[in-house]
Formats: sequence, C-alpha cells, structure tokens
Amino acid sequence: MTDTPVDSSPLAYPFERPSALEPCPHYKRLRETNPVADITMPSGSDALLVTDYDSVRTVLSDARFSRAATARPGAPRIGTEPQNAKNLLSMDPPEHTRVRRLVSREFTARRVEALRPRIQILTDELLDAMEQQGSPTDIVPALAFPLPVTVICELLGVPLGEREQIAEWSGTVLSTVSLPVEKIVEAHVGLSTYLGGLIAAKREQPGDDLLSALVSINEADAERLDEEELLHLAITLLIAGHETTTNQIANGVLALLTNPDQFEAVLSYPGALPTAVEELLRFVPPGDEATLRITTEDVKLGDTLVPAGTAVLASLASANRDSGHFTRPDTLDVSRTGDAQHLTFGIGIHYCLGAGLARLELEIVIGSLLRRFPTLRLAVPADQIPRSSGRLIHGVTSLPVAW
Repeated sequence: MTDTPVDSSPLAYPFERPSALEPCPHYKRLRETNPVADITMPSGSDALLVTDYDSVRTVLSDARFSRAATARPGAPRIGTEPQNAKNLLSMDPPEHTRVRRLVSREFTARRVEALRPRIQILTDELLDAMEQQGSPTDIVPALAFPLPVTVICELLGVPLGEREQIAEWSGTVLSTVSLPVEKIVEAHVGLSTYLGGLIAAKREQPGDDLLSALVSINEADAERLDEEELLHLAITLLIAGHETTTNQIANGVLALLTNPDQFEAVLSYPGALPTAVEELLRFVPPGDEATLRITTEDVKLGDTLVPAGTAVLASLASANRDSGHFTRPDTLDVSRTGDAQHLTFGIGIHYCLGAGLARLELEIVIGSLLRRFPTLRLAVPADQIPRSSGRLIHGVTSLPVAW
C-alpha cells in the first residue's frame, strides 16, 4: 500500500446542489476518484472531506478523530462562529462517557415509546387541519415543521408559545454561509439566555418533562451535570430534536412523491413502514456531513495518510450512496434489506441520541399521511421545489401538495 498525497487544489465547501431531488454530483466523483479530498470551509479553514463508506465509518468510530479538539482555541471550524461550547457533541471520553450516560438514563427508549399516542394525536390534528384547509397545501408549514417542534417542546417542557422564536434561533445557529457571524452569535445568545431562564424555572418548579429530569441530575447526582453542560445539552436537544426531523419529513415525502411506485409500495404494505423509513433516511438524509473531527495522530484512510492535527469532515450522505456497500445506491427501494447500515445517524460514541424519537415520528407521520391522502401528489413541478442552502441541516423549504 502506498501513501496517496492529498490533492493540492482544495475544493470550495459546501457544494451547491443542482436541485432539491439530487445530491451534488461532486460526491460520486470524489468517492470514485479521490475519496479523501482537500476542501476549504466557509471559515477559510482547510479540511479533508471523506466520502467512501469504509473511511467515513472509521472517522466516526476511531478515537483518533477527536471532537474535543475542535473546541480548542484556534482550531479549524466549518463556519465563522466560535465553536468552544461545553457540548456533548464536542466531547471525547471520559467527559463524553459521563455526560452521555447521565442523559441516557433519562432520555430512554421507554420515555420515547411513551410518546407514541401523543405523536399520533398531534399528527391526526395536523392532518385534520390540512383536510379542512383543502388542496393544495404546503406540507412544510402544515405538517413537517409543527409536529417535530411541538413534540420536542412538550418532551423538554418548553412552552409551545415560544416555538416560532425557537425555530428562528435554531435556523440561524445552523447557518454556515448564509448569514453573518454577528447574527449567528446573537441567536446563540438568545437561545442560551432563554433556556438558562427556563432551567432556573424548572429548578424552582420541576415538572415531569425531560428538562426537569436533567435539572434533577444537576442538583442531586454525585456524578452530575454542571451548569454549562446542562445548558448546552438543552440547546442541543432542542435544536436537533426538531430541525433534523422537520427536514427529513419533507425530504422523505418528496422522495416518495417523485417515486410513485415506492409511494404505492408503502401504501400497500404499511407493516413494512419501518424498513421504508430506514431507506428514506439513507436516500435523502437531512444533512450531508457529520460534525467536524481533528486527528490526534497520523491515521491511514484507505491509501491516504492523514497527518495529526488535520480537520476531517465525514460525508454521511455520500457514504450512504457507496456502490461498494449498497445495491443500486441511487435508486429508492423501500423494501431494501441486507445492505450495509446507513450512516445518517452516525456510528460510534456520537451516534444520534434522538434516533429513536426521529424514527418514531417519521413512521407515524409518513404512515398517517399516506393513509389519509392516498392520492397525494405534488402541486408544482418537482424541479420547482426550493431547497435551503448554507446550513448544516437542509431540506426543502416549501412542498406544495394536492390530493
């Protein structure tokens, strides 16, 4: 095996998507010709973009690719905003192990499953409103946005009256190139101030919500969450708990509407819905890359030697289309089984904490939507569906449908 030198001409990142339906063609080209490629991020920092399945798995699961290193002063970063928060996503073991264990003790599969009846009620209410409003309807404001934000607000104990402001702050925080750094910092401050006040209120009057449970850990446990960890954990859960699912609902519905045979397959065999959800997560994930890592020592990725101190972005969406691991990877197949595990939720210690909640919401929403509106179709040509840009999480910004 030989050490392949990194390309000396960095690509400008992020890449533009040609449409709401197709991934940027750069990913396929890089997988096949240069799976560990030099890029320049919006901040001006250089990094390596990893696009093949095996290398992406390595970056996500190998301890030599550090998240904590990205929070150090002067570290490379994707956008221009500071990245020094004491955040679960920016920790390595043993700090990560401690915080993740404490959170997982409260954010359990049982707590998530207990939400099933409430999610179904909320979904039915939104579908009732869609039906009453009549065709056509934009599914993003009618369903894809309000359901996840309501669920995560109720789970955490955040007043629903604040959800529009929370959504505005969240969208700004996730921007990379579309907004000035001052606006991003302002949104961080707004969200932190609001949630800091809410945590103080929960301390005085706890409820049966998840945030109150996390506050109780902060108060009572010998192995406790400190105040900064608690605040940034609340921010992470709130943002990730609705932004990703909002975009995935719209992405998934659009994929089914533009693949009518797959729409009919889901409609005809509702028992196969969990399998269909996994395929939609693989095919149209709500983001392209995992969070940035920095190598703590020299590491081999395929034929490329990655030096210590290198910033690395692992492309989850590209890995999900790797023909070495997925049969007909560019084809949506809701009955797909036997292929490799998709990497949309990551793998390793930073595997998505909310994966179970996202799956539950997607199964309920997509199944209920198709049963209620079996003649659902796009109300505008597919190539006119607008897609967000300049954000770490993306999806369609409008999805007009008719029935």
